[in-house]
Amino acid sequence: MSVGQTMRAPRVQQTRTHDYLYDNVHTLSSEKDHARHMFKAHTSVDRVKRVPLYNTMFSALRHHPRFQMRLETTDPVPRFISRQWRGYSTQAREAMVRYKTFNYAPDVKLPAVQFAKHDVGGQDRYKFFRRPIIPFLQQVPPEVVLHTSKLDPFSQQEQVMMERSPTPLTRTVDVQTDYRESETQTDPYTPEYVVRPGSQPELLTLATLSYGHGLPAGLAEVEMIERARAKRAWEATLPSLNDVSQLEKRKRMMDEMERKEWSLREQEIEKLQEARLDLLTKILREREENHVELNSKRLDKLWSKKQKERERKVNWIRKEHIKSIRKLTLKRSRVEGNLERRDITQQYSKYDSEVYGPRTRHGVFLDKGSEQFVVKSRYLDTYQGLLELEHSLPDFVTQPRVVAPRPKSQGKTGFIKRAQRRQNELDEIYKGIKDVKTKGKEAPKPLRFLQKIEKPIPRPPTPSVEVPNLVEEEKELAIIFLQQVIRGRAIQNMMFEGKEKRQELINELRSTHALQSAEQQMKKQDKQSTLNLQRQRRLHEHKESFIDEAMSQLEGESVGDMMDFLSKELIRLQEERRIHAYAMLAERQRRIREAEESGRRQVEERRRREEDEIFKQVVKVHQNSVDTYLEDIILSSMDNTADKQAREEIQVMAQRINEVAYDMEDRKTELESEEIVAELVSTFLLPEVQKITVREKVKIQQRKHLLAAHKIVHKETEEVIAQQPTPVKGQGSRGQTVGSPKPGSAKEGRSTPTKTSRPGSAAKSISQTPPPTGQAPASPANSRPPSGTRRGSPAPDGTSSPKPRPGSARRRSDGSAAGSRTASPKVVSSSAQATQ
Repeated sequence: MSVGQTMRAPRVQQTRTHDYLYDNVHTLSSEKDHARHMFKAHTSVDRVKRVPLYNTMFSALRHHPRFQMRLETTDPVPRFISRQWRGYSTQAREAMVRYKTFNYAPDVKLPAVQFAKHDVGGQDRYKFFRRPIIPFLQQVPPEVVLHTSKLDPFSQQEQVMMERSPTPLTRTVDVQTDYRESETQTDPYTPEYVVRPGSQPELLTLATLSYGHGLPAGLAEVEMIERARAKRAWEATLPSLNDVSQLEKRKRMMDEMERKEWSLREQEIEKLQEARLDLLTKILREREENHVELNSKRLDKLWSKKQKERERKVNWIRKEHIKSIRKLTLKRSRVEGNLERRDITQQYSKYDSEVYGPRTRHGVFLDKGSEQFVVKSRYLDTYQGLLELEHSLPDFVTQPRVVAPRPKSQGKTGFIKRAQRRQNELDEIYKGIKDVKTKGKEAPKPLRFLQKIEKPIPRPPTPSVEVPNLVEEEKELAIIFLQQVIRGRAIQNMMFEGKEKRQELINELRSTHALQSAEQQMKKQDKQSTLNLQRQRRLHEHKESFIDEAMSQLEGESVGDMMDFLSKELIRLQEERRIHAYAMLAERQRRIREAEESGRRQVEERRRREEDEIFKQVVKVHQNSVDTYLEDIILSSMDNTADKQAREEIQVMAQRINEVAYDMEDRKTELESEEIVAELVSTFLLPEVQKITVREKVKIQQRKHLLAAHKIVHKETEEVIAQQPTPVKGQGSRGQTVGSPKPGSAKEGRSTPTKTSRPGSAAKSISQTPPPTGQAPASPANSRPPSGTRRGSPAPDGTSSPKPRPGSARRRSDGSAAGSRTASPKVVSSSAQATQ
């Protein structure tokens, strides 16, 4: 038969809802906490309940809920329970204590503190017995007692206890604390007391003082006690109220005492105000210091932010500059545009290629793990370490004595050839050997750094003490301690034996001494006077010590401030001198480096200018070559294109004109043909003959002047006359046939291209036109023969014209053959001029 049991974990609450009202141990610090707990209790989840709705009790829809949440209207706390904060009574009692303390009112009675009564022998007995939680001191260890995890309720406790070994009931444990007794001391314990009826001890007037509130007593408490004593003495001297004659005196004394108390109170108020002013001044000073510190921090933060931004921008500009320089260098290295493939053999043969030393910007990082080789030393990271390192090094480290020899001939670039360097080295070696041979032996020089060191006076030997053995020393200490214990015990036994022997005498003295009341009273008075004197002496000493302490504090503060200021000024002057010296040294080094750097910079600038000029000249030559080459290509292309287009247009135009001429020739008569021939002769041939005649006349007239000039200059007129060509006569004869070539016309056309060609030689002038640069001369076979030539007859340049069209040749009416159609001479001459 199996039995099932449901185990529910208990819900542990830290506090209950209304503990602030019911629990006497529950203590709140102020009224605000009380109001906060009250608000939490009123708004707790326990007061919210689910109220089902009848119409939608079994609904599962969100817009038709089954229940609604309502706050419980009934208050769980009864009305007779006080809801006020329980600290009001404590505050009232503390206010009465302060009033009685500062106003010296012994008549004010303080309410007694009510403590809960505990029945030690009854139900509260368990509160007075407790054993410390020490491991293995009780039967159940503390981790088992305080363990809150779930245990098996059906496990047998006896089995668990049997598995654990028994532990002893007592155990000796040594404890060593890290604090002094004064630090671990708690509030002093005040035992209960019983006052004799009818007596008013003075000590009870100080019952309002407690530890931390007036105790241990200071100067203010002592003054308060003295004033209270003086007031009690003054109250004892007041006349009684029963005596009517002494009422005025009593009133005057009370007025005087009231004035004294008011003056004393005013002094205390002034002291409090001065203390408050000092505190306020201190707080204002601290606030100003905090403001200054915050402003300085804010400025430092802003300055560091601006510095970081500046460094970031400078780094970005430097990277962009390096990138631009690389791009420009790469662009200049490929001015001619010669792209080459990678030559693996050449790269592996050169040890300065990227195969042996790849570049980091191409994605290869050779210096991996270099941070482990970084040298970290105090002499390199701190300013003081650098100064020490500089002082420890000799002079020749910072100021080298070896001067590099200057080369005899450096040339323009400052480079010395290897042969020249070796020759200089051989010359220096030869000079050194020669100096050694001719030098001989030198006299010994006195030692430069020789100093006489005086030996100190020998000191007497230092006495030594034998170190005892630790074991023997411990034995000796143990023996001494044992002797002290035995000696103290022996003295204690001797005192006890003497007391036992004189016990009867002691009892007798006690009995007789009790009978002398007058002497006892006198002794009490002497004791009281002695105590008063001691108290006054202590007060006086305390006052003097307080004054001395204040004066010494003021003197110490002023002297300390002055010494602190002087020490800081001394340190500042030393640091200033040290920094000034270091700055002068750095300035000297900077000037030397600037001088060296300026020389190197001038050389580099000169080299850069030369390289830039060389680069400019090279680039200029290449650019001029490219410009010339492109210009030639463009001009040749333009000439070829223009010539080609002109030839095509001329051929088209000539074809059109020939067709028009052929049509006109077919329709014209013989009379019109003769008119055309006459017009051609009168328009073209006769003016040309006249021009040639005029030119010959001008040449003949100028020949005598040329002969005179040659005779004057060269005096060899015969040779000049022999070299002059004879004029050709009969060039303008009218009997020459139109269209026939003139003898020697081809030669003259080649030698004098500026002369105007005849109408009959239009085709010759067209064929002799020089072609453009880089183009072959046009074949005359592709050109149409000029008008005025017969088809099938030879051309003036010796080439045969193409055959006439079939059916184009016709017989004239007079029987003469007309093999070709004569075109208009004006059109042909204009076409020839356009071709030229």
